[in-house]
Amino acid sequence: MREIFEAELHQLGEDLVALSGRVEHAVTQAGIALLTADLALAESVIVEDHDIDALERELDERCILLLAQQAPVATDLRIIVTTLRMIASLERMGDLARHVAQIARGRYPRHAVPHALSGTFAEMHDAAVRVARRTTTLLTNHELPLAESIQQDDDLLDELHEDVFTALLGGQWAGTTQETVDVTLLGRFYERFGDHAVSVSERVVYLVTGVLGEQLDRSA
Repeated sequence: MREIFEAELHQLGEDLVALSGRVEHAVTQAGIALLTADLALAESVIVEDHDIDALERELDERCILLLAQQAPVATDLRIIVTTLRMIASLERMGDLARHVAQIARGRYPRHAVPHALSGTFAEMHDAAVRVARRTTTLLTNHELPLAESIQQDDDLLDELHEDVFTALLGGQWAGTTQETVDVTLLGRFYERFGDHAVSVSERVVYLVTGVLGEQLDRSA
């Protein structure tokens, strides 16, 4: 019975990595769609978010079954409960990627981001992709230095988010009302994407070390 339980936990970990990989793909494609006004790419991200949601529900159900059928304690309980929380964060990251794609689709054939902020959002895209890629790698190999790298990219996303507001409020902004709304939302989506990735990374650290990070609830 113990061998079966451990095999189920191992498969759960592999599927969590697969979920993260889907999120990584989604945010990569969504950012490209945003920066290039690619309608087909934006629509593919929106459609594929259903697959992320379906996998999230499947993993949730399997965690609940493990809790109900195995009555785990100590380390096993910590693994399952922490995994449930990481699943929720990854699903939310997928939603945020979809939101970026929806704005790109809604402004087609125009670019949603005005030229004045295109460089800022290109940097945000690069940072979000790095965050997503490092999250997938961290979930795969539990190399804890990656958690610090994720935090650093999240700090960069926070700074770029502030740059967006500085541009909007600096007196030189000439964008339309729609452009103002779009870039405000987009900046928020990317900033929250980074926060959720940090939450996942801190929970991995917790699984490995048993030490709770001070920021575990920052993306709640």
